[in-house]
Amino acid sequence: MSEPEMIDATGLLCPLPVLKLRKRMKPLAPGDVIVLRADDPAAVIDVPHFCAEAGHELVEMVEDGAVTLYRVRKG
Repeated sequence: MSEPEMIDATGLLCPLPVLKLRKRMKPLAPGDVIVLRADDPAAVIDVPHFCAEAGHELVEMVEDGAVTLYRVRKG
């Protein structure tokens, strides 16, 4: 299994991290995983909400200092 694609959205504010995630997920096949790096405090709310609305699975959220990594599986 290959490494998941990474999206670096550090330094971007709401709604840009979720917009980047949505755009990069469109061409993925169901079950593919992508990782979003974001330091916007609103992303902690926005990313899980986006996943729930769009039918994707938020596999994990890992804090790494000021940055949070969101591992998302396409639904």
